[in-house]
Amino acid sequence: MAHDVAAGPHRGRLAIRNLGLVLSGDLDAPLLDADAILVVDGRISAIGKAGDLDLDGAEMEIDAKGSAICPGLIDSHCHPVFGDWTPRQNQLGWIEMGVNGGVTTLVSAGEVHLPGRPKDAVGVKALAITAQRCFQNFRPAGAKVIAGAPVPELDFGREVYEELKASGIRHIGEIGLGTVAKGPDAKRVVDWCRELGLESIMHTGGPSIAGSHFVNRDDVLEAQPDVVSHINGGPTSIAHAHIRELCEKAKGALEVVHNGNERSALVALEAALEAGRLADLLIGTDAPAGSGVQPNGVLRMITLLSSLGGLPVEQAFCLATGNVARTRRLDAGLIAAGMPADFVFLDKPQHSAGKDLLEAVSFGDIPGIGMVMIDGLIRTGRSRSTPPSNTAPVVLGH
Repeated sequence: MAHDVAAGPHRGRLAIRNLGLVLSGDLDAPLLDADAILVVDGRISAIGKAGDLDLDGAEMEIDAKGSAICPGLIDSHCHPVFGDWTPRQNQLGWIEMGVNGGVTTLVSAGEVHLPGRPKDAVGVKALAITAQRCFQNFRPAGAKVIAGAPVPELDFGREVYEELKASGIRHIGEIGLGTVAKGPDAKRVVDWCRELGLESIMHTGGPSIAGSHFVNRDDVLEAQPDVVSHINGGPTSIAHAHIRELCEKAKGALEVVHNGNERSALVALEAALEAGRLADLLIGTDAPAGSGVQPNGVLRMITLLSSLGGLPVEQAFCLATGNVARTRRLDAGLIAAGMPADFVFLDKPQHSAGKDLLEAVSFGDIPGIGMVMIDGLIRTGRSRSTPPSNTAPVVLGH
């Protein structure tokens, strides 16, 4: 469903009570000692114990019924085109279903699935600007899609990137999906982007679609992009020893995706931990892709890294919230005063062997979602994507 951006966030005071667990999205303090949140005009005003907050006079009150809450999840790597449709799978409503999977912000890695996608400079600039402007005005189920990611081509000079920056483009699409792929060419583009203030991201691994290229460890280390996209392959992985080397020597953020190699994602987690770089590890989906669209893709990655990788659940959630927001400079990803009220209310799925959300996820169970809120507006009740949550919040008044 379209959301009129001009209408803005929820207006007024919103009180949330009886939270069973608050996941902050911040690796430095992933769990907060709180059971209530006050939202004013779509942004978090205060967090703490209900008895210590001024929750009176709220136009709307939500009883969380013991549910946990986390920041809206951020998909660090997706491939939108126009609207809530993907030609890759000829599927409608994939972004809306992602919101049902807890994703409230999506970052485009390139609008590469558009049939007949232009590859000349004028066409690439036009596509990026159009995609960005369209998603500024269209928010499926309220989702914030950060689109307009032009894919670099060999015949683009520095002036192309200057014009993109001047037009409001914030980051380029994956190096490697166009004719720019190998080390020296990639480094030239990354250097230009860094000088201009454009974020650079770089495909890693085997080709993903016809026309894309194999990008290896040496290419990435020479280019040194801001984000090493799908270090676990998209979908075909580089060698595990090379993943470990990138985790040690690549200066950019390290991204693992659902549509990559799961074993390689666990290797990347292990290597990032050994290198003291957990704060640089990000989660994305790389959807839509040949393996389809996965509304629960981010949740599945959180569950994978926790249950099989041994990462504490509260830290795993940070890889899809605060880590992404900080690295990609987004106004999202944290439960903290002043941040947007993008929330996921969740719990263990019904009949899980885990006693609570954290234990259920550590056992490998995907959480159940009881509500998703974006900018203080309720966008879903019980999710149509996840298993039923053991508890779900209730709106008491509005």
